[in-house]
Amino acid sequence: MAQPERSERKLRPAPLLFEPSEAAADPEHFFDLESIEDPRELLARSTELTLAFRAATDRAVEFQALAAAQLADPRRFDRLTPAEIAQRAEWTEDYAKKMIEFGRELGRGGSQQ
Repeated sequence: MAQPERSERKLRPAPLLFEPSEAAADPEHFFDLESIEDPRELLARSTELTLAFRAATDRAVEFQALAAAQLADPRRFDRLTPAEIAQRAEWTEDYAKKMIEFGRELGRGGSQQ
């Protein structure tokens, strides 16, 4: 029996909680991890945070790629060259070219992996 087609969904890690400004100002304070005494709980919460940061990084890179592709679009009167995009994003020009292509694939609905 064939399985019904399911849309692939990315796992969503635990949300990042924003810290109060006074806690964020303390360099020793990091999402209240320093106050967790049980190593099992500390491992679980720090793993949740690691996964959340990785997911946030992946999404941010996708948005960078989409923006780079839009800025390099030849139909734009104010389009930027890969060198100009690289300078703005603090990338190498080769990396900017790869990100522009990745962004174009994303824009076309291409696979993300």
